[in-house]
Amino acid sequence: MIVSLTIIRYSKWFIPLALMAMALHRLFMWLQKGCTFWKLLGSGHNGTFDLQPDWQQWGLLAVWENREAFDKFYANSFVAWWWKILANESWTILCQPLQSHGKWDGKQPFGNPDIQNYTGPVAVLTRATIRISKLKNFWSNVDEVANLMTDAKGFITSFGIGEAPVYRQSTFSIWESIDDVKAFAYQSREHAEVIKKTRSENWYSEELFARFRLIDSFGTIKGKDPLNNFNK
Repeated sequence: MIVSLTIIRYSKWFIPLALMAMALHRLFMWLQKGCTFWKLLGSGHNGTFDLQPDWQQWGLLAVWENREAFDKFYANSFVAWWWKILANESWTILCQPLQSHGKWDGKQPFGNPDIQNYTGPVAVLTRATIRISKLKNFWSNVDEVANLMTDAKGFITSFGIGEAPVYRQSTFSIWESIDDVKAFAYQSREHAEVIKKTRSENWYSEELFARFRLIDSFGTIKGKDPLNNFNK
């Protein structure tokens, strides 16, 4: 299994085409051979959950049977052709699941792996559907956690992505090690308190947490490699 996340940026003039792609590309992804799960995604401005969409930046997260299936998609598909012709730039990261807990639209898209002995750089996907009645509670805690993350030891970069504004949100972050992820998640008092609130106040109707081993990345966003030449 290979998991890909592609982030695409359009010029301001092409924002209507970016919106069109969110509808048009669904048909082609449904028909794409070798793809077992996919989500077309909007993006926030701040690298984490964000109420303000970045209308120039969009994403595709997909699960592939193997690297060959992804390579064929990237070389020959209508979706990849659209990116190459109409987007300003794009960046793709390829990963393999290390651990995954929870569901996404009732599915376990990354299986149920539980690899404990990995020591390299790691990507983390945190995804949730927020209960409408808990939106105020959720959003009142976002900024504090986002600031903690960007200042945390071992943090490299992150993207705020989502299937729908406000209530279906995800963060994809990249860290130097799993130990750094655990330190941020559980040793930070402020973040630990937020985690407790999600449980005690029942913020989410569905959630998923997954960790991945980095395999490859290529492209740029805003003229830069988001990994800043980090040694993968």
